[in-house]
Amino acid sequence: MQRQLVSGKETASTAATVVEALEDDILHSVLKPGDRLDEQALAKRFQVSRTPIREALRDLASSGLVEIRRNQGAMVRTLTTTELIEMFQVVAELEGLCCRLCARRMNDAELAEIRRLNEVCDERARANDHDGFFAANNLFHEMIYDGSRNAYLQEEVRKLRNRVNVYRRHISFQPRRMVRSAAEHWKIVEAIEKGEEEAAHNHMREHVDLLAGSAADVLLALEARNRK
Repeated sequence: MQRQLVSGKETASTAATVVEALEDDILHSVLKPGDRLDEQALAKRFQVSRTPIREALRDLASSGLVEIRRNQGAMVRTLTTTELIEMFQVVAELEGLCCRLCARRMNDAELAEIRRLNEVCDERARANDHDGFFAANNLFHEMIYDGSRNAYLQEEVRKLRNRVNVYRRHISFQPRRMVRSAAEHWKIVEAIEKGEEEAAHNHMREHVDLLAGSAADVLLALEARNRK
């Protein structure tokens, strides 16, 4: 058994490890919106004291993934439908800006790679492979962030994406959504390849706006499940 780490740099390092693990669980739907995060259970799982667990939960709360309520403890945050749609609207503009910059800045090797990544998305969609599609889709969007050559923009869009990604994953389970997403990606890829900045921006914004409507449907379904 690992020794308990409770102070100084070791506590910070352990808390960071816990944050990373819980973020992964939330973003991959192992932990779902509304699920409670019990400090004692988490301390046992990670074989640490409650101190780094509390620090990790505070960090997750500051990023918006977790909500801490007085006398109720921590739980995976459930966004309201309005909040979710508003967040997707901002994601749409930020990712649209990334695409605009990609159309101006991507080199030939990057253009070939973004095309290859969407070929994988298309293939996984047609195979009805939800996990494979979700992974390939994330890589596709990451490539667009990197291609923008704007570090501040990349940081902000990734931060916001992490807050909505748990819902994006559920979207892929909706009928025909994966195939439609891959088709929407092709419009984005072609505009970037042609250097059409405005078209690239608009195609990405429309793509994410469509996801916002699907995300609202997902949220309503999750709320209904949590009421049972």
